[in-house]
Amino acid sequence: MRVSFVQRLWVTFSCYVVGFYASTLNHFVIKGAANIPAKGGVLLASNHISAYETIFLPWAVIRQHPMQMLWAPAKEELFEKPFQRFLYSSWGAFPVRRKRDVKAAGVLNDLLRDQKVMLFPEGTRHKDGRLGPGNRGVGKIIYDTRPSVIPTALIGFNCWKFPGFGQPATVVFGTALDFSDLYVLEDCKETHNLIVGRVMQAIAELLKKEGAYVGEA
Repeated sequence: MRVSFVQRLWVTFSCYVVGFYASTLNHFVIKGAANIPAKGGVLLASNHISAYETIFLPWAVIRQHPMQMLWAPAKEELFEKPFQRFLYSSWGAFPVRRKRDVKAAGVLNDLLRDQKVMLFPEGTRHKDGRLGPGNRGVGKIIYDTRPSVIPTALIGFNCWKFPGFGQPATVVFGTALDFSDLYVLEDCKETHNLIVGRVMQAIAELLKKEGAYVGEA
C-alpha cells in the first residue's frame, strides 16, 4: 500500500510525542524490538489488557522503524465523527464491524503483503491481565497471508492512569513463529485454531518469562 511521505512523517512525529510521555514521563520498557522485521508483511499479535495499547504499541515499533506505518483495525464506532475519523485514519487505523466484516478482512489481507499490522487475537480486553483464547479468524488471516508473526506481550498498561507519571509498563517482542508444519494442512477451522493456538501459547511463554503470567481468562 502506498502511503505519502507526509503521512509517514506525521505518524513518526506522533509516535515520538507519545513516546516521550510513555518512556520519559513514565517507565515504558521495550524489549526484543530487533525481532521486528524491517520489510515484508508483519503481524504483531499481542495480548489485550488496556485501551492504551493501541496508542503506545506503535511507539515501540516506529521507534525501531521510523517513517513506517503500523496499521490497526479498530471498532467502527470510533470513526463516526468526522474529526475522529480523520485523526484515527491518519494514524493507520481502519474501521471494523463487530461481527464478520468481509471488507475489513480484505484490507487486512492486502496490508499483510508488505506492511506491519497489529492485532489482538483475543478480540476483547482482559483488564485483570489474564490471557483469553485466540479468535479462529486470526488463524485464518495468518494461513491466507503468511506474514512474519511476532508474538507480543504487553504488561502493566491495565494499571495505568491518564495522565500519570512514573508508571511502569513493558512490551516484549518475541521471535517470529514458524507455521510451516501447519501451512501444509487443509484450509479449515481446525487448522486455523491450531495456528492461533500456537500464537497464544507463544504470548503466554513471553509473559511467563517476565513473571507476568496470571493464568487464562
